[in-house]
Parts: sequence; C-alpha cells; structure tokens
Amino acid sequence: MSKVLVTGGAGFIGSHLCEALLQRGDQVFVIDDLSTGRIENIAHLQDNKHFHLTIGSILDLSRLEPLIRRADVIFHLAAVVGVQKIIDAPVETIETNILGSHNVLSQAARYGKLCLVASTSEVYGKSKKVPFTEDDDAVYGPTNKSRWSYACSKAIDEFLALAYCNAQGLPVIIARLFNTTGPRQTGRYGMVLPRFVDQALRSEPITVFGNGHQTRCFADVSDVVRALLTLMEHPKAIGQVFNIGNPQEISIYQLAKLVKRLADSDSEIRMIPYDEAYQPGFEDMERRVPSIEKIFRLVGYRPRLKLREIISHMIESRRGELVTTEALPVTAALQSQSLRAGVVE
Repeated sequence: MSKVLVTGGAGFIGSHLCEALLQRGDQVFVIDDLSTGRIENIAHLQDNKHFHLTIGSILDLSRLEPLIRRADVIFHLAAVVGVQKIIDAPVETIETNILGSHNVLSQAARYGKLCLVASTSEVYGKSKKVPFTEDDDAVYGPTNKSRWSYACSKAIDEFLALAYCNAQGLPVIIARLFNTTGPRQTGRYGMVLPRFVDQALRSEPITVFGNGHQTRCFADVSDVVRALLTLMEHPKAIGQVFNIGNPQEISIYQLAKLVKRLADSDSEIRMIPYDEAYQPGFEDMERRVPSIEKIFRLVGYRPRLKLREIISHMIESRRGELVTTEALPVTAALQSQSLRAGVVE
C-alpha cells in the first residue's frame, strides 16, 4: 500500500484521482483549501479509513510539509483554475500557482519524493501551430491582459519543476492537461461543457462566447486519470513533459448544437461577445488540439471515450445534480464535519 498525497484532491479531477487510488488499495492524503474544490466531491470517500483530508492551503507550509514528509508519491493538482476565476482573482492565481508549487516542489526535493505536476494546455498560449506538441514554442499576449497570467504562472511551475529535476535530482513528471470534463465538473468558473449542459437542461439560452468558431478538444476525466496513474508508474516518464487529452476537435458553436440535441433541449443558442462575457480586450485561442503521440509511444495511452459519450455521461450526471436547494443544509453539515474532523495530525 502506497501513501499518496493529492494536492487539490477535493477538486473535479482530484476527486476522481482519489477514487482511483483508493480502489487500487493506496492510502490517500488530500490537502485542499476548498476555494474551487468542493466537499461534495469527496463526501462519499470520507468513511474510507484510507482517506485523509486536510483542509488548508498549499501556501501554508506548516500544513503541507508533514504531508509530503509521510507520502511516498505526490500528485500536485492544486491550482487556481477556470477563466472566470483567473480574471476575477489575478493575485490569487499567480500566488497560488507559483508560490504554492514552489512549496510543493521544494519539500518534495527535500525528501526525495516522486512528484507529478499537473500543468495545462494554456501554456501554449495563442500559438497557431496545430496540433500542439510538447516541444512547441509558447506565444503569450501582453502583461496588461490578465487572461495570460494563468498560462505564464503554469509555465513557471513547469520551469521550476524541471529545474529541481535537473539541479537537485527531484523525480518529477509534468502532465499538460487539455480540456478535461466529466461528472462533478461545474461551469462555475467558465468550464464550457458543464455550463452548456446546465443551460440546456434548464431550457435557458446556451451562451456561446465569441463567434463560436474557436475549437476545443474534450477528454473524459476517467481517461485523464488513467493517463496520470500510468505515467506515474513508468520510470522513463521522469523529467519529461506529456500532453494528456483527446485530439477529437469541435467548434464551440457545434458543441452547443450537439449538447442541445443530446439533451433534447428547446434552448436557443445565443452568441455573447468576449468583451461582454469576460472583460474588454479579452483574447482567446482559435484552436487547442493536443498531439498525444509522445504519451502513446511511452505508455500506449489513447482516450477511450468519444465526445458524444462524454456529453451523454455529463447530461446524465447533471440531471441528477440539478436539484433544489434542499441539498444546501447537507452541504453545510458535511463541510462543518470536515472542518472538525478532517485535518491530518
């Protein structure tokens, strides 16, 4: 039985990773400040004797250091995520992503712990080369566009992780995640697919930002978690950067139409200019398509779920979650219980 630390383990991807780790018999330790993670994501895990939750920030070294010291391996997922969150909280974005990752990496190096760092396709910036391969140049907008602070902060995380690897021998793996979706993901901070699904199920207008011609690729969280676990077990992955995603490309407008059809919704599709949706002068990528040849060559990874399956699963999941506010007292009670009993000594 391995002792595994998952930073950001109450988040969407983190909670699915924790499930997979517990299912294979690992002892799982989580640290999450619940800024974007949710107690609801891990409530079903808290009765498992091998699951341990610390509610706290990776910026708090006094909380983080004991967890890293006792862990065998680390999955570092904690970060500020979501376009809207990044725009609304630029200081938090930069400090959490850079200073928090420094804390994780410095302690991992101190104790010699294998560490996988979850990065993002955002690090490619607005490069027009498609598909993106791991050695491609990054192209960012100007510093007065706060939208690019997330991309730059995650790029610095990668530089720092590889510097620790090369200079101090830290065994580190970097996983660049492209759009990941599935059960438990919410549209609260700008995640497009759950937002579309919720709007369709509520018969609200499905709001497409920009002209809708921009394209994205969506991978199911089960495929992404499988890739993370497989990479962590391969010694030749250490010191390397890997794209993880699904190369199946679709325009955002066509995605809205597909969600509407699969949800059997009567929602209209409404176009919203970027300036109105986010902030004046907002810049976005035209296409974001991963090359997954590198990870395929090393571990044989290919996504198993196609886009229609992913959307159908999301619709089924969200139908069950879109309930009345009767669930709110339960949520509050769970959070209170976790605050009292979830902190790891």
